[in-house]
Amino acid sequence: MFNYLDFEKPVADLEGKILDLKTLAQNGEAVDVADEIARLEKRSGDALRDVYKQLTPWQKVQVARHPDRPHCLDYVGKLFTDFTPLAGDRAFGEDNAVIAGFARFNGESVAILGLEKGNDTQSRLKHNFGSARPEGYRKAVRVMEMADRFGIPVVSLVDTAGAYPGIGAEERGQAEAIARSTSVSLGLKVPNISVIIGEGGSGGAIAIAVANKVYMLEHSIYSVISPEGAASILWRDTTRSKDAATNMKITAQDLLDLKIIDSIIAEPLGGAHRNRDAVIEATGKQIAKGFAELASAGTDYREHRREKFLAMGRTL
Repeated sequence: MFNYLDFEKPVADLEGKILDLKTLAQNGEAVDVADEIARLEKRSGDALRDVYKQLTPWQKVQVARHPDRPHCLDYVGKLFTDFTPLAGDRAFGEDNAVIAGFARFNGESVAILGLEKGNDTQSRLKHNFGSARPEGYRKAVRVMEMADRFGIPVVSLVDTAGAYPGIGAEERGQAEAIARSTSVSLGLKVPNISVIIGEGGSGGAIAIAVANKVYMLEHSIYSVISPEGAASILWRDTTRSKDAATNMKITAQDLLDLKIIDSIIAEPLGGAHRNRDAVIEATGKQIAKGFAELASAGTDYREHRREKFLAMGRTL
């Protein structure tokens, strides 16, 4: 059984009935229920399709935050081989919210950066729910500079509500660390690709997402601030998060239209959590395609990146 979101109640009811019938059949308490199960499965599939073909921006926020959604380490484990993580920023300490290191992708060396939220209470606390501190971004800078020195492409996987806003993080230079990471990302002489796999929140996401190619999963979100934060600032009312989500244009479809991102990676019906292997495989194919396109274009990667981001918002 999945963890159902509030708008998925019609699907939850049908799939609950299917599970009950299957349990009864397995226990020998019911016979000849195959036809009923098949009928309910068809209804459930139709209901799921109806729900997901007209998701509102706020509903997409909920899907992007789904607790069962695959996270950074799930992608690293499936898409890359020989992953060697690196720890510490050589200045203060280690930050487990940022995953960084080197691995092989389709047999080629790559540097990996990612923001990991965790999958259960223990791992979420360990990774601070994907909210990085300054030392996390300084670790990212260290790995990017090493990759640049040795001519190794960079892949970043983004999933964070934003950088950690705690007092200690601010005292240790959170804003400077984010700015430095953003600057290093923009100045890389090697190609880099970023994928928003869940939430891409504020500067905490941008710090590792300024890339030659930026992709988003179909039901991910990418925004300058969370809908709750925007509602609190604009209307001093967090209950208007739905309005904020709609007005901010944070969905993959909106951002593709605005030319903020380069492509959308399709998710399985019902979201990435319903078929984790399929969405991870699709992401790997898109990353490979992106590197191939960059290589065939023969462009200066730093200049390509510069023009890409300067063009955003231009009207002429």
